[in-house]
Amino acid sequence: MFRKAESFCRIFLQKSQQLQRQRKEMLGLIPISSPDSLKKVLETLSGKWGDVVEDLECLQVKPMKGAMTNEVFMVTWPTKDNDFHHRKLLVRVYGEGVGELLFNRKAEIRTFEVVSRYGHGPKLLGRFAGGRIEEFINARTLSAADLRDTEISARVSAKLREFHGINIPGDRNVLIWDRMRNWLRQAKSLCTPEDLEEFGLDKIDAEINLLEHELHDENHQQEIGLCHNDLQYGNIMIDEDTNAITIIDYEYASYNPVAYDIANHFCEMAANYHSYTPHILDYTLYPGEEERRRFIHNYLSSSGEEPKEEDIKQLLDDAEKYTLASHLFWGLWGIISGYVNKIEFDYAEYSRQRFKQYWLRKPELSNVCFKHQMM
Repeated sequence: MFRKAESFCRIFLQKSQQLQRQRKEMLGLIPISSPDSLKKVLETLSGKWGDVVEDLECLQVKPMKGAMTNEVFMVTWPTKDNDFHHRKLLVRVYGEGVGELLFNRKAEIRTFEVVSRYGHGPKLLGRFAGGRIEEFINARTLSAADLRDTEISARVSAKLREFHGINIPGDRNVLIWDRMRNWLRQAKSLCTPEDLEEFGLDKIDAEINLLEHELHDENHQQEIGLCHNDLQYGNIMIDEDTNAITIIDYEYASYNPVAYDIANHFCEMAANYHSYTPHILDYTLYPGEEERRRFIHNYLSSSGEEPKEEDIKQLLDDAEKYTLASHLFWGLWGIISGYVNKIEFDYAEYSRQRFKQYWLRKPELSNVCFKHQMM
């Protein structure tokens, strides 16, 4: 009997020590250069909330899949008086070198704060060296299949219409063309001669100029709004109790023609970033005209008025032309990311597919642009 008790105590002690080691390693799962800065923000939150355990070793950390610019972690924080109640928050670690090359991190944080004040997206809880802590939204991220669900798609289109109406202090200049030119310079500076030739980067500047010229129609005033510019399914969340939609992650947000944002969303329907080959795009899944028309009708009618047929057709045509800009945009993004981002993703192959789709569809869509301008 004493031997059994001694054996039980030894096993209990071993498991207890193992659990302590696991807890100590929890925050170590978050790859940041300055762990102390993260701990300081967490300690501030602990004091502010008052109901969570103070021992940071008790936090549980779970990596979130699907992010391609940053690394995202869900943190579960036990409370003091209830073993079954926990607070949750999101820790976002910025991709190393990405912010400096692909977007303005200060502008992104400013957008995050303004969008939050408008009641969209999570709240900013704190910042640390190399990342930030966000409110955890009690909702699930959409899947690739969800984008094809007619009810969910209608809710997404209405939420996107709201997002486009957010007013960020400052100018409302269209940024897509200058951003692509900047990315092209960055890509050329990073590329090997072999990659430079393979991706045909010496031709891209002329293509950007051509698209900017063709898509600027003096006879048609395009609506400019705050565009998300990266509306893939992983940046959309749904509350399964209320069906409320939340759009998250604003790294690439800027003022652009709303037709571009819609075009980019359509292009994202070819992707499944949670498959075994997340970099592979299936353009047989690109939405047909009926599906695109339904999305645009829901988008325009979300204001409460039935849209005119001519307005639906105009936005439908504009969005289709802007898919070319989307392919160039993300093709350049993939090249840069492949050189600077450490996230496991075949950025080069992703770029090849976006550029291939650009050259494939350009003859059809650029002719449409020219004909439209000549009319």
